[in-house]
Amino acid sequence: MVAGKTRTEAAALAAAAVSVVLWASAFVSIRSAGEHYSPGAMALGRLGVGALVLCAALLLRREGLPPRAAWPGIATSGVLWFGGYMVALNWGERLVDAGTAAMVVNVGPVLVALLAGRFLKEGFPPRLMAGITVSFAGAVTVGLSVSRGGGSSPLGVVLCLLAAAAYAVGVVSQKPALRQASPLQVTAFGCLIGCVACLPFSGQLLAQVGDAPLSASLNVVYLGLFPTALAFCTWAFALSRTTAGRMGSTTYVVPVLVVLMSWLALDEVPALITLAGGLLCLAGVAVSRSGRTSPAARRPRGRTEGARGPRRRAATGPRTAHGEPSHPLAGRRPAGEEAESAGLAADVPSPAGPSKGQPGA
Repeated sequence: MVAGKTRTEAAALAAAAVSVVLWASAFVSIRSAGEHYSPGAMALGRLGVGALVLCAALLLRREGLPPRAAWPGIATSGVLWFGGYMVALNWGERLVDAGTAAMVVNVGPVLVALLAGRFLKEGFPPRLMAGITVSFAGAVTVGLSVSRGGGSSPLGVVLCLLAAAAYAVGVVSQKPALRQASPLQVTAFGCLIGCVACLPFSGQLLAQVGDAPLSASLNVVYLGLFPTALAFCTWAFALSRTTAGRMGSTTYVVPVLVVLMSWLALDEVPALITLAGGLLCLAGVAVSRSGRTSPAARRPRGRTEGARGPRRRAATGPRTAHGEPSHPLAGRRPAGEEAESAGLAADVPSPAGPSKGQPGA
């Protein structure tokens, strides 16, 4: 069982890594497409492509509609995370510099940990809170190092805060839905709901798609295929196999990856303070994901699978010497057989609890 748990955690971590890398790449595409698409139009185009691909995957896998109990979480994450978060982030990045945006949006994982501890009963593990603190300090360091130093718009800061809050509520809403529906169902219908919520921007999208260059439109398509359709699916898969607090802490790697991608793609050499902040982010993620309790340690003492079998057997009624249930109309058995059955019954634990000298069940 421990080996199976380890494999599950490894699969969840690998899926989370895919999401983080693709979301980091989205920042480059958003900046490029943002010169030709407004925030709402870009969000609608991205969600439209993602919803089309995800619904096609649903049909191929024949998964159908999710259970009724999953819809509240799907609807909440669809409106707030898929819809509201993308519009607010696209808009906020137009009004504040990259450093300020990185610092403000990275409030999200802190909010995820607090909301999950309160509403999902995940608690506040000391290692998780310590890791979040270290990672947040690293994110602030990265943000300060890449900031242009210009006056940031108060509206832009508020929009980034709204994006962080929408992300946090979306993650916490997804977690209960994933107990009822598959990751593909939660992601596909959440994306579809977010697309419907962004339909008021359809006029802008239709007007801008004709004027935008092909490269900008391809960036929107890329955002829909990979950072939306694929990354949100792998995120939901990982979230269904771990806590929301730990999953939120993994997104602190995003600013580090953005700096590295800018270094490789744009030849922007990061400063030493940027690298130091990135190392702090990675260290915080490592701390937050350490110290897990093994399944054997979480199992209550004295309760084993083997102990439940005799309890059920004893509760089914008296049995014959050969282990067969006695029929109430079969008559009284001979004294010798009763004595033999009594001897066998002495070895069976009583439903009321173990007798003196027997091991606890």
